[in-house]
Amino acid sequence: MRFRKLSIFTVSLAIASAGLFSCKKLVEVTPQDVLDAKNAYQNVYDANAAVMGAYGKLMSLASNYVILNELRADLLTTTENADEYLRQLSEHNVQANNPYASPRPFYEVIVNCNDVLYNFNRMLREKKLKQTEYDMRYADITALRTWVYLQVGIHFGTVPYVTDPLSTNDDIRNISLMPRITFNELLSNLIVTMESLPYLEPYTSSPTLITTVDGYNTNNFFINKKALLGELYLWRSQPGDYRKAAQAFKSVMETGGAGQLYQLRLTGSSKADNNDLAVGYVRYREEDEGMLVDNNGQGWRSIFARGQDALFNYEWIWFLPYDNTLFKPENPFINLFSPRGGSYLLKPSQSAMNRWNRQVQKNDFPYDARGGVFSYRTLGGNPVVMKYLYNYLAGTGFTPVSLLEKKGKWFLYRAATLHLEFAEAANRDDHHYLADRLLNQGFLGTNLNNNEGFPYNFDGRKSDNPRIAADWCMNSGIRGRANLYSAPVVGDSTIALENNIISESALELAYEGKRWPDLLRIALRRNDPAFLADRIYDKLLRENNGQAAAVRAKLMNKDNWYLPFKWE
Repeated sequence: MRFRKLSIFTVSLAIASAGLFSCKKLVEVTPQDVLDAKNAYQNVYDANAAVMGAYGKLMSLASNYVILNELRADLLTTTENADEYLRQLSEHNVQANNPYASPRPFYEVIVNCNDVLYNFNRMLREKKLKQTEYDMRYADITALRTWVYLQVGIHFGTVPYVTDPLSTNDDIRNISLMPRITFNELLSNLIVTMESLPYLEPYTSSPTLITTVDGYNTNNFFINKKALLGELYLWRSQPGDYRKAAQAFKSVMETGGAGQLYQLRLTGSSKADNNDLAVGYVRYREEDEGMLVDNNGQGWRSIFARGQDALFNYEWIWFLPYDNTLFKPENPFINLFSPRGGSYLLKPSQSAMNRWNRQVQKNDFPYDARGGVFSYRTLGGNPVVMKYLYNYLAGTGFTPVSLLEKKGKWFLYRAATLHLEFAEAANRDDHHYLADRLLNQGFLGTNLNNNEGFPYNFDGRKSDNPRIAADWCMNSGIRGRANLYSAPVVGDSTIALENNIISESALELAYEGKRWPDLLRIALRRNDPAFLADRIYDKLLRENNGQAAAVRAKLMNKDNWYLPFKWE
């Protein structure tokens, strides 16, 4: 029996014969829901259920993803409520029995994907799926598995690479005994796999997986394959990879099509009504700190709180929702971050808070509002990571809407991430000016239709006579959207710009699972352990942690960047 469980994803997804999503829960994690493949894979609706099941299984990794990628880095630290295992991760002293550092949850998702892919191949052979139906679903699940493997490589380094279905629990336990490949070999394998996929676009045809279920549109539930391929090129960094990465990212940046003002374009503040995703102030009151736009439906905060309206889709490329009535497992971020209705285990590091407080807004307020106003707040005298809590804590006092209803989102990939990664690729491909514009104030008034064309052509022209509103005329850049002055370039342009990009990623994407990968990728690329070690040292030093110097010395050895691969 190849196929054991569809998933733990209990969105209202029972796919009826008409191809619609009913309100009956599709799967529960109980023995009676374990289905034999011959009964589970009969038509395209069964295939759709398997796809959603794979994403449901992925949701079990949400807390691991955020904990490993943020707590091991410099922006997140532990509270007094944290257990020894979380402190081990923060202090890079992980023991073999640390449950957060087990590779097993990642491989459980991988094995599930392998089962689904095996059965999709069988369905195609038996003509239970049309070629186009197969192409889309096979590519999606392969990309999902690739993303999980990238996480495995980031955290464990040399790992088993398993692509065949495993039919027994003994097979799964034996993964730890299988031959392993290096992180670089893994990256090359993943790139070959992604380049060979039959389909790289989002789902489009009918019967479709794109629908609305009790107010949730599924369009953003699925991984973006082109963005993932761009990330893999960034990681591998072989000759030509930066150009390939930029091409992949640019194709996603042009979502919406020319002449339609690309959706993922990072626009600035809309002064008239503040219906935007920017750090902004009430019109004509920009010099009044109290007039900062700060609510769930307007401005930069609303990136993490608003519903799935048009502006949501201008920012979010991939997310997964938590809703007690529709989705399982339960939202893990309430317990990790909230002091109200949660255990408050993790908090912003002093190093992170200092980063935001070193910035200056264009109205000369001496802090970055993305930090101590939006990404975290002080509640009850303690700093609290807020990005995951805006749909749970409400009102001016930020009290739980309901202790039983823990709605929220797992934030996976958004437009700001895309622009920062494009800037990183363009900078390494000797397009420094372009990277600097994307990072800082954007393209308004510029026309970068250079002789190279795609992916480095950006037309930002705007005028009334003649009337021109080019596709990139509304792009404000990452720092422009945050109402900040441009970051100066000091020293070698490539290295200085790269430093600026990675620093900006910390300010913009903190707690979204990007920080450890950023530090690791740059340290590997430059063969510079200090790039990573110094930042962890700074975090621990500012906490008066007596192990700060010893941890820095440990991280100067690359072998210590990876977790021990212990199965049980």
